[in-house]
Amino acid sequence: MNPSTAFARVFVDELLRGGVTDAVVCPGSRSAPVALALHQAELAGRLRLHVRIDERTGSFLALGLAKASGRPVPVLTTSGTATAHLHAAVLEADESGVPLLALTADRPAELRGTGANQTIDQVGLYGGAVRWAADLGAPEEGRDAPQNRYWRSLTARALIVAGGALSGDPGPVHLNLALREPLMPEGHDPRPEPPSGVWAGRPDGAPWTTVAPGSGPMVSTPLPPAAVGTPRRRRTLVVAGDAPPAVGRSTSVVAEQRGWPVLAEPSSGAWGAATAVRGGSLLLGSGAWADAHRPDRVLVVGRPTLTRPVSALLAASDVVVETFTPHPTWPDAGRGSSAVSGVLPDPGAALGGLDVSGHLVSDGWADEWAQAALAVGTAVDAVLDAEPRLTAGRLARDLVAALPAGALLVLGSSNPVRDVDRLAAPRQGVTVLANRGVAGIDGTVSTAIGAALAHQGAGGGPAFALMGDLTFLHDLQGLLTGDGEPVPDLTVVVPDNDGGGIFAQLEPGRAEHAAGYRRVFGTPHGRDLVSVARAMGWAATAISDAAQLGPALAAGGPRVVVVRGDQRAEAELAVRIRAVVADTLG
Repeated sequence: MNPSTAFARVFVDELLRGGVTDAVVCPGSRSAPVALALHQAELAGRLRLHVRIDERTGSFLALGLAKASGRPVPVLTTSGTATAHLHAAVLEADESGVPLLALTADRPAELRGTGANQTIDQVGLYGGAVRWAADLGAPEEGRDAPQNRYWRSLTARALIVAGGALSGDPGPVHLNLALREPLMPEGHDPRPEPPSGVWAGRPDGAPWTTVAPGSGPMVSTPLPPAAVGTPRRRRTLVVAGDAPPAVGRSTSVVAEQRGWPVLAEPSSGAWGAATAVRGGSLLLGSGAWADAHRPDRVLVVGRPTLTRPVSALLAASDVVVETFTPHPTWPDAGRGSSAVSGVLPDPGAALGGLDVSGHLVSDGWADEWAQAALAVGTAVDAVLDAEPRLTAGRLARDLVAALPAGALLVLGSSNPVRDVDRLAAPRQGVTVLANRGVAGIDGTVSTAIGAALAHQGAGGGPAFALMGDLTFLHDLQGLLTGDGEPVPDLTVVVPDNDGGGIFAQLEPGRAEHAAGYRRVFGTPHGRDLVSVARAMGWAATAISDAAQLGPALAAGGPRVVVVRGDQRAEAELAVRIRAVVADTLG
């Protein structure tokens, strides 16, 4: 084998030993040795391979696969500008804690800085957005055993760092792979055996380096108890933002046993908690009721990003904010966290009506939130049901209600995730994911496809995605799956209001800014999204009333369902909903 081929086969073998089950390849010349080695692993049944012609699409596909599975997923590119197209997904993986492996092929040192074709400075390309970066030296003749150890140890290290096994902080890793010509293997060897002899790995298929049992991040002690004295009642509210599902589930258990109401964002993993409050942000923004039910303490879990009322609460000087985080960094929206802990409060540690901070649990606290949420939900449902057409708000509510148990739901940024957060009733038995790290609209179609493939590969049910029209168009290339590529059972639901509808509900949508709104905020695209989706090879249909939604969802995927709306009408509906909430809560 030539050195580049030898490296590629050893490298891929070690990735598989380390638990990689899916990989994404974006075609190129300089990356050919690794691409071929990945293909050979696919032929041998050791890997599921995904090929995309667009590096940005490929990177978000890998992000979705890693987000839903929790395993590191590599995405391979050639050199040059191809590497820059991974940056958005790397940033999202950084902020969301997703184990993404960015593999960028590069020229060897002697060809860098010479003006060679498709050459840029790729070392440190993603800056501080990666947990670790390494520039692997080009493979050389005559250094077989030392190179095998070097390649395998670096590969194992990359997987351990990306997975956060020692740090508790999973995230992206960048390996820059310098490769010399010849880049193609000699002869025809479509399905070689795993490397053996001088190129062999550890016995019995073990990774080169493993994390010893019991290793991991040092965790802090639980939130400190209050000063000794006479216990008083303390009203605790849990705010659960975007978080790994395991963290959300633990939050649910603690909140249910302590009787704490939970304001859970849909992608928090705690959305289905027994004490989760429907439309919590509507209650917080209601005025007099919210003032009368102001918590004494807020326990923040995950990264809350969706609503201004929640941000305002966390910034209030008269509320004690305590933050739980399993990572070395933590969200602190109002810069007001008084304590940070690496472990959730232990519900079993509290006896005699005391909560974990030495305060008496407030009688009826959770019931008051639950009753208010029920009253507001009933009033909001009446407003949504009275609309003659299927609005984006009703679509969000009805879609969540119609999901079968075991389903996956991926939410796009901007209005869809907020509509679900405000208007839908929280669901148990449904996995909800969203790219809330940087909360961009880029790559959402590809993320949904990757997440659906991982979800269904693990035995999960059908997948659905809800995203706006601009989000859909921004990643239209994500619908393009090549011949033979795995395609999930995914239904993409698109509320189409012909442009950037979220701005109609924000300051740019006010009447005094009407002159410039359409041109620089509304951005109408004027496209028939059903025809666009069909042109990309997906089945597609348009619906206009609530009765059509159930059959459209039951038809199965891959499919796109489009619901036409109106930006201004949706903004007016949001105003009516806020008004009815205020009236309901008196």
